[in-house]
Amino acid sequence: MSGVIVTNPPKADAEDVAALAGFGVATVSEAMGRTGLLGTELRPIQQGVRVAGTAVTVLGWPGDNLMIHAAVEQCGAGDILVVTTTSPSTDGMAGELFATALRQRGVRGLVINAGLRDTQELRELGFPAWARAVSAQGTVKATGGSVNVPVAIGGQVVRPGDVILADDDGVVVVPRERARETVRKSEAREAEEAEARAAFLDGELGLDRYGLRGTLERLGVTYVSYEEYSGPPLGEHAGGEAGS
Repeated sequence: MSGVIVTNPPKADAEDVAALAGFGVATVSEAMGRTGLLGTELRPIQQGVRVAGTAVTVLGWPGDNLMIHAAVEQCGAGDILVVTTTSPSTDGMAGELFATALRQRGVRGLVINAGLRDTQELRELGFPAWARAVSAQGTVKATGGSVNVPVAIGGQVVRPGDVILADDDGVVVVPRERARETVRKSEAREAEEAEARAAFLDGELGLDRYGLRGTLERLGVTYVSYEEYSGPPLGEHAGGEAGS
């Protein structure tokens, strides 16, 4: 596998990245129309941490971390390193030594669609990471790949310079051209949620606030008392008695 290392790609504006860091992954994804989530397999190795930064991307070979070494040189302050492989892999492709080098360059975190190791040491370093798997299995440095090219994770495309936001709920990508728009939409969504939260604290029900009673009626969902409920007694199955 040959490849390329792309230098100096365009990046999202730093002010927009900082603003997005103030929102949760769920809020930002909803603000973009429930898009951008990099799947459910990427999980944090720590809790209570949220980071946002611009993506430096890596496309490597399973079980081979050569291109992560190449990517470190392309990383700078405010970046998040995003790694994936040409086919599924759970080998421990990165750990404490990579985190030390990345942290020294001002990188804010690591998202790896493969295995990660040295998780205790990463937590002690205070270097946030999200990974598909945790594995002590080592790797080689023998196969070419690419840095700062578009990559696909969880059905989403991540380009170099896009915004990556990660927290306890997972990871979301915001296309760099949509960063400012997404900030505005996230602010509006948080304002709506604040109003709903106040209403719920005052006793209002979601059924009424969101007009869902009409939806239930339209779907044919009815209210009956316990005495009126005509479901089968416990222990009976459709078509016969229990044990038949």
